[in-house]
Amino acid sequence: MKKKSNMKKFKKGFKMATTPLVVVLKMIGTVILCALMIAIITVMIVACAATVFVVNLMEDTSEISLDDISSSYTTYIYAQSGDEWIVYDTLTSEGEKRIWADLEEIPQYVRDAFVYSEDERFYSHDGVDFYGIATAVAEIFLKGNVRGASSITQQTVKQITGDDDADGIEGVQRKLREIYRAVQLEKNYSKDDILEAYLNLVPLNNNIYGVQAAANYYFNKDVSQLTLAESACIAAITKNPYYNDPINFPESNYERRVYILDQMLENGAISTEEYEGALNEELNLIGSMDYNSSSSEDVDTSALSAYDNFDDVSSYYVDAVIYQAVDYFMSYYGYETWNEAYQELCSGGYKIYTCVDLDIQIELEEKYLDLYTFSEDGNEDIPQSAFICMDYSGRILAVVGGIGEKESPLGLNRATMSTRQPGSSIKPLASYSLAIENDLVTWSTLLLDVPLLIEDSSSENGYLVWPRNYSTSGAYTSSWSKEYNTVASNLQRSLNTGAAQLVELLSPSTSFEFLYYRLHLSTLVLYEDGLTDVARSPMAVGALTNGVTLQDITTAYQIFGNGGKYYESTFITRILDSTGEAIYTHSLIGEQVIDESTAYVMNRMLESVVSSSRGTARNAKLDNVELIAKTGTTQDWCDLWFIGCTPEYVTGLWIGHDTPEEIDTDNCYGSAAMWKNIFGDIADAGEVTTFDTCSSVVTREYCTETGLIAGSNCTSTATGYYKKTNIPATCSGVHEVTELDQTLSALSSSSTACIVTDGVDLNDYIELTGNNYTYITEILREFY
Repeated sequence: MKKKSNMKKFKKGFKMATTPLVVVLKMIGTVILCALMIAIITVMIVACAATVFVVNLMEDTSEISLDDISSSYTTYIYAQSGDEWIVYDTLTSEGEKRIWADLEEIPQYVRDAFVYSEDERFYSHDGVDFYGIATAVAEIFLKGNVRGASSITQQTVKQITGDDDADGIEGVQRKLREIYRAVQLEKNYSKDDILEAYLNLVPLNNNIYGVQAAANYYFNKDVSQLTLAESACIAAITKNPYYNDPINFPESNYERRVYILDQMLENGAISTEEYEGALNEELNLIGSMDYNSSSSEDVDTSALSAYDNFDDVSSYYVDAVIYQAVDYFMSYYGYETWNEAYQELCSGGYKIYTCVDLDIQIELEEKYLDLYTFSEDGNEDIPQSAFICMDYSGRILAVVGGIGEKESPLGLNRATMSTRQPGSSIKPLASYSLAIENDLVTWSTLLLDVPLLIEDSSSENGYLVWPRNYSTSGAYTSSWSKEYNTVASNLQRSLNTGAAQLVELLSPSTSFEFLYYRLHLSTLVLYEDGLTDVARSPMAVGALTNGVTLQDITTAYQIFGNGGKYYESTFITRILDSTGEAIYTHSLIGEQVIDESTAYVMNRMLESVVSSSRGTARNAKLDNVELIAKTGTTQDWCDLWFIGCTPEYVTGLWIGHDTPEEIDTDNCYGSAAMWKNIFGDIADAGEVTTFDTCSSVVTREYCTETGLIAGSNCTSTATGYYKKTNIPATCSGVHEVTELDQTLSALSSSSTACIVTDGVDLNDYIELTGNNYTYITEILREFY
């Protein structure tokens, strides 16, 4: 009984002793449970918030495409040298150098060097190397080392998007976007696709991006030619592009290079022998983008131009290539502004193959740097000048747009940009060729050297006696010989009266339509602010509203040396985009604008402009090669022109001041002599010395008194060229003096005769002005 009592007391005492402890434990448990519940709820709230944040972030994060990489690539401009294409110049966006290379063109050495140094688990992860990230975090806490853990896929994403925020919440958001995009990229593209993009985008020093540009710059090689050591050298740069540059910091690059080779050896990418060889290989570092893929030999850039500052300002030819390409891009891609198209050209990795003949281009540049080319004493007080040379398919071989050192890129090119009145150089195009084409005249048709009497609302009395003639020395005179001259002689001497009469026969509208629609002189004005080029003066003597460019009028003259075909002129043969697809190819299909026989008759007429003792281009005559040419002079002696063609080349020369003013001919050569100074040596060394003949054109002796084919009784004869379809009748040999002949011979030298044009009321004119000229109604002299 006593034991039971003691047990009860013990239990009661124990219960009393443990009650506070239980209460405390219960309270602690409750607190812990509450804290745990709060923590769980907090974590759930944070997790939900984070989930919502990430979901929203991902919804706002667009996926990227390797098919539309927006990064920029270097555009290369090529020139042909012999059988090789060499780099003539390059274009970059803000100095960046990028050249695309397909993965199959990139050696395995290069691929492995980057993979095993930047992302050795590249082929096993799904876009993000979480093991690498964990290792990097561990090293921060254990060793204090900070190293990158971005996979090649993530680095590719970063280069494509340009998304590079690094600090604060923005940095976290960027990293999340990058991870998401990397995972998505791996789902949509193969490892090879991603590696190809990375190797073309990876940033290196000196604004170089990608392994192809690096191979060009550092080793003057194509990426496919890189050795193992060179591959490791380039891969070493990317860790710290400035400090690991092999030219500026060779020791640092070598240290990193050793690490890369160790990684490649450890992963079985190279053998021990290859490893040892690469460690000991001496690198030949270049440090220049003047690489030419078609030749293993280095190219001396000084051989590409006569300009000492060529690397900074480019040549007139390169500028012209750029302007043509930009104009094409605006049409092809639909850009609204010139600058947009220019940026595409500079950053699109295009390959532009030009028509330039480097030998001719450099020689022209040298001539335009030498003032003795333009004046006997090298006088600096000379006007400006431009020159262009092309072949008979419109391919422009050389161009210079100004005298002296070129001072800036994309500046004024007077050969392609300046529009000036062409003067008499328009005559073969607007009047003579069309008159022969339409069988209105022949070589020996006689035209009377007298002006036209025309209605002219701008004149004081509403009438005008027009045009006056320039003398061979350039003087502008109102003296007319009142003599008959053949069509060929009119062209030789560049008489304005003859051209005016031919345009009168054709009508100004016919001439305009031919120039504008067939010869594509697009600067001509149909109607603009009350002005028009559909008129006598513009079509007969070149007094155009806006003028023409030297390029355009020279292009038109090709028809006189290639059988009457017009080819659009071009500086570019073809353009390839960054994928190698041709987006532009110059057409070599010409348009037959005049008959072959017309072209050859004109060819022979223009030859006489050079060979005749009275020809205006006689001072340009060559010793070995045929030259056909036409000079041009504008009103008040403001412009001089010379369009000259040999069997191989079509050339154009312009001389004048940028702001039109009279040229002081005492300070410079005439246009013919100047052309010979500039191009004579090149032209006279041509392999083809004469123009091809035309089977549909014949030569005949004609009577100089009547212009008809000479008969047996004709004592004064000369040789002319005639289309077989339009040969004049044979002269009877009876050269009677007509009443008109008698009237003209009786006039004094100061007297004037003129041809009355349609619409003129002669009686009203005489009454209004009191002028008592000798009036003639016929334009062509007719023989019966």
